[in-house]
Amino acid sequence: MSFCFDLFNAAGWQYWLFFLLSLTLVFILFRSRESKLKKDVAKEISRQQAIIHLEMHAFQAQMNPHFIFNSLNAIHHYILTTSTDLASLYLTRFARLMRLIIRNCNKEWVNLEEDVEALELYLQLEQLRFGPQFDYQLEVLPSVSQQLTFVPPLLIQPYVQDVIWRRLLLRPGKGGMLNITIDRDGDTIAVCIEDNGVHHEAPDLDQQSYLNKGITIAVERLQVINEKYHIQAKIAEEEDLTGHRIKISMLHVNSRMMPAYGG
Repeated sequence: MSFCFDLFNAAGWQYWLFFLLSLTLVFILFRSRESKLKKDVAKEISRQQAIIHLEMHAFQAQMNPHFIFNSLNAIHHYILTTSTDLASLYLTRFARLMRLIIRNCNKEWVNLEEDVEALELYLQLEQLRFGPQFDYQLEVLPSVSQQLTFVPPLLIQPYVQDVIWRRLLLRPGKGGMLNITIDRDGDTIAVCIEDNGVHHEAPDLDQQSYLNKGITIAVERLQVINEKYHIQAKIAEEEDLTGHRIKISMLHVNSRMMPAYGG
């Protein structure tokens, strides 16, 4: 009888030990999972704040007071000296560009057609100001569907602006040429920006600071979006005797993929 009682106590002790160890393990796993969820939520909030911060700065960079004032001044000059019809055309383009910038500044993705339109309008306005100092060609190859391809907005323009101000406008004489080609290679979309200018810092210190800021913001935005969506984004720059090239490449994002990308 005593032997059975001792056996029961031994079995009961093992049961309670197993129960306490299991409860402790469940508690540790629960706290670990809760801690991980909190870290993930905090990381996502921090990432969203970074995106909002960078989008705001990208918007401010696009709405540069120098560009706005100089564009309107050039249009005003056309009104007074050349043609009111031409001035009206450029004023319409300026208004359209401002509308696109304001509409897209808080978006992570826009279709390529809208981004190309904004870039074309910007180039037209810059060429209005500087005339024969440079010419440009903007080409989207047939392999790219502009309406079905999505890209981060306000990303290409800072690089184009930097090339115009630091290379083409400071090139001796006329004949500056800017070529922008958007192509697709398998699952990758590539933007190639080529020019025949020379590199110098912008003579205007405010303009130089603004150009540096625009490029920095573009790089940071691409890094944040790359981290969030894993679009394999890369920026490469090279220069040789034939000219200067910047290549921006990323995973091709189409309309079917947009729900997973927040679109």
